[in-house]
Amino acid sequence: MKIGSIVEYIDQQKIIAAVILSEKKGKLKLLNENSREVSFSEKRLAHISQVRLDTDQSRNHLINRLQTVTQTRKNLSEQIDIRELWEILHEESGDIDISAMTLFCFDPPLTPDHEAAVIRAFFNDRLYFKFNQILFAPCTPEQVAAKKKQIKEAQKKEVLVQKGVAWLTAMQAQASDPEPCDPEVLDILKSYYLFGNDADNAAIARQMIKNAGMGSADPVFVFFVRAGIWHPDENIDLLTLGVPTTFPPEVEAAGKKLSMIHTGVFQDPCRKDLTHVPLITIDGQSTLDYDDAISLEKTEQGYCLGIHIIDVGAYITSGDPVDMAARQRASSIYMPDDKLPMLPGDLSEDLCSLRQGETRPGISTLVQMNRFFEVLDFKIVPSIIRIHQQMSYSEANLLNGKDDPITSLYKIATLLREKRLKAGAVQITLPEVNVWIEENGEIRYARVDRENPSRMLVSEMMIFANSLMAKFLADHKTPAVFRSQPPPGQRLFKGVETSLLPNLMQRRHLSRAVISTYPQPHSGLGVTAYATATSPIRRYHDLLTQRQIKSVLGMNPAYSKNDLEDILAAVSVPMANAGRIQGARKRYWLLKYLESLRGSSIEALVLEGHRDHYNILLKEFMIEARLPASGLKLKLGDIIQVTVQHVDARRNQLSLFAV
Repeated sequence: MKIGSIVEYIDQQKIIAAVILSEKKGKLKLLNENSREVSFSEKRLAHISQVRLDTDQSRNHLINRLQTVTQTRKNLSEQIDIRELWEILHEESGDIDISAMTLFCFDPPLTPDHEAAVIRAFFNDRLYFKFNQILFAPCTPEQVAAKKKQIKEAQKKEVLVQKGVAWLTAMQAQASDPEPCDPEVLDILKSYYLFGNDADNAAIARQMIKNAGMGSADPVFVFFVRAGIWHPDENIDLLTLGVPTTFPPEVEAAGKKLSMIHTGVFQDPCRKDLTHVPLITIDGQSTLDYDDAISLEKTEQGYCLGIHIIDVGAYITSGDPVDMAARQRASSIYMPDDKLPMLPGDLSEDLCSLRQGETRPGISTLVQMNRFFEVLDFKIVPSIIRIHQQMSYSEANLLNGKDDPITSLYKIATLLREKRLKAGAVQITLPEVNVWIEENGEIRYARVDRENPSRMLVSEMMIFANSLMAKFLADHKTPAVFRSQPPPGQRLFKGVETSLLPNLMQRRHLSRAVISTYPQPHSGLGVTAYATATSPIRRYHDLLTQRQIKSVLGMNPAYSKNDLEDILAAVSVPMANAGRIQGARKRYWLLKYLESLRGSSIEALVLEGHRDHYNILLKEFMIEARLPASGLKLKLGDIIQVTVQHVDARRNQLSLFAV
């Protein structure tokens, strides 16, 4: 390599001209056209010219010469029409060397500047040829088309980034009336906020956020709220999990059509007319979707207990649009601020709801009992039913001990509970915290005793009905959605324990429930077989089981074991999502309520001790939280007072310290 030779190299996607000042073992000392001295490897040079400069000349003279050479080569490169060359050469096979390509581009006489100009031209336009400074190969038409597509996408990406940066910058400046943002930009930012690096266009979103001078995507939530895109209490879990919040028009239309044409179900001769039997429903005050009812009649032998479930399958056929929408949801989702029904409202709150005074198709479990409320026999029949009285839990509690059938039903429930406990049932007795939002936005909550008479009555009746339906299916060797549970890892108490801590600890030792298509014992409930079929409006599992019962009764085709397993696999994720959303949303609103109690003291129960923290339970709200150890010496079961230091419901943050 000769001292004084003009060379070119690539730096930050630019071709730079330079002169060699010195060389030692392949390492060159260069002076470039920008008056910088750099060290460079000979192997990394893009072009070496035969033209040499006198390095004894002044630095300014050398730089001026280099800049003149650069301008000459730029001018020459602009004369080259690469697309025209490609049109001529792309059908040729084999590579083209630099000398031949220079001849294609220029007429003789040729100089090193012409050769360098060729390299510059092909470096700046790499759409039509592949090259490595020595050899050139025309791209195929398919390759050119693919490259054009890539270039177009890159340009689109750059435009999106610029738009995103502009919008984010305006929002950071708290512009009172920011320009409307490109919907595609909003979708990219929204997706990145929800899914992080798993978002489809995460790289574009990160570039927007970085170029806007933001450290993270967290402010995007505030910007979306200010722009009216999201509500301050937006349910992020619904968005993240992709839970449908509305029904497609065709499903809504199908639901309305069913509501208008439904009288034919009552003409079925298989149905037993029980409209004369006084049925009652017992539910929460805000309930609109009633799917179960109870009756109690005196007979010559003693009593006939009836547990009646709305026959949803009388209206919704397996595989129809409404059924497939219900399968997609798998369960209704109940939240303090919203409800997402499994079925459209025309069905869940009207046609398929056991409303007082309305005639409905049912599946009735009729249990014959003696006068001591001992079970003699039972049968399951398709029925026609009518609700005579609808009451709330509170109203039922007031009637207990005064009027029948509530008093007798409670006695039956108590006996059923005792029987289950003797069979080894694990009775977890924990209070439930209900949260709701008033019309004025005020957050309200109530601590509910799940063991009050009316709630216990309904719970035991539904457990009883489900166990009888499971036995019915098992006796007929029909696959269904059976729930089972192995014995607990450790048994901490027997019977009913009312103290909070033992119930919390026992719950941790319970074995995981198992869903299968064949019956097995359910240790937690103390029954030999269990299937859920009492809430077909709200749970798809129950609708499946109800259809299997009807298949035994000869009313519809049965699912095969494989059919059920495929459907159970399909609904497992939405079922899990429904539970996750309900729990997270209740916690969100309870934390939102606690935001107003900063600085207040709350009673807590110590659940676990760790090296740097304790796990505690805020008893009033049944919320678990961490408490920094910070020198505390506490033990399991201690009751302490903690002060609310910091709460951020959206970030699921709750900071407490011991009083």
